[in-house]
Amino acid sequence: MDSLTQIVLGATCGEIVLGKKIGNKALLFGAIGGTIPDLDVFIGRFLYSNEIQAMAFHRGFMHSILFAILGAFLLGWITFKLYNSGKRRETSTLKDWIWLFFLAIFTHPLLDCFTPYGTQLFAPFSDYRVAFNNISVADPLYTVPFLLCMIILMFFNRKRTRRRWWLKTGIYISSAYMIFTIINKFYVDSVFKKSFDKAGITYARFSAQPTILNNILWYAVAEGENNYYLTFYSLLDKKSISEKIITIEKKHDLIDMTDKNLQTLTWFSNNYFNLSKKEKVGTYKYVDLRYPMLNPDDANTSVFNFTIFHENGNWDILPFDGSPPNKNDFSKFIKRLKGV
Repeated sequence: MDSLTQIVLGATCGEIVLGKKIGNKALLFGAIGGTIPDLDVFIGRFLYSNEIQAMAFHRGFMHSILFAILGAFLLGWITFKLYNSGKRRETSTLKDWIWLFFLAIFTHPLLDCFTPYGTQLFAPFSDYRVAFNNISVADPLYTVPFLLCMIILMFFNRKRTRRRWWLKTGIYISSAYMIFTIINKFYVDSVFKKSFDKAGITYARFSAQPTILNNILWYAVAEGENNYYLTFYSLLDKKSISEKIITIEKKHDLIDMTDKNLQTLTWFSNNYFNLSKKEKVGTYKYVDLRYPMLNPDDANTSVFNFTIFHENGNWDILPFDGSPPNKNDFSKFIKRLKGV
């Protein structure tokens, strides 16, 4: 999930392990531990000159179970040696620090598994990306109550039972909301399946996920032989079916996709993608169809798309330009969220 959420979860792990012993400093160390896996964004750009490979490195080994174990022992030992001195001597143990960093690091990729992006939890032994698709990569209803509880507990003495009460409240609220999103996922999957079947669409598979910042408006993509079928469903819709389905061609034969870098890109998209030519000769638009359009009525407003090009014998992508969303598209997104 987003960095703020991971910081909050990491701080919570720190409080669970060492809150009673070292107070608010446990929150800080936990937050640091919860941030570490996402450093692979910067490390990937340092290790790879190719943007595709750098992108694929994210949520790879540094988001794995093995990294959590190795990182916990290394960081736990270093922190213990630095912290356990002077007046702080014997206020904590090596086991405490190893356990703190393991929880903070491991819960990061574990939480990421619930999002649609996918996490290589079993790297380097497997490149399988675990993705349950039940919560958006950023969801304020999960993060904000959790964050407020962590902020409030900071104002209580580390030995006060009220501090522990706020810790448990934050965990219970966030966990309850996560369960709510999982229930939504099962329900919405059944709605999309019924919708595709009623429309007479023959498909080999489909993928569904919530749209950004909420768990109300959901999006699905189904794969047919030559086409993809895109649709939305809001929990606020009057009917328990999605009636508007957009059809787009795959166009996978526009270029030779057997290239190593392009194979990595299709693996990253779980083979949900389509291609189209761009105005500049030799460049193509690659759309990762796992992610929804900003405007539910326009397939051309897909947010997760890349410009791919061939240079010096290699295929590569241009990084995102960070352009703000079109206001009209965003208003249609909000309108669709409110239901039809």
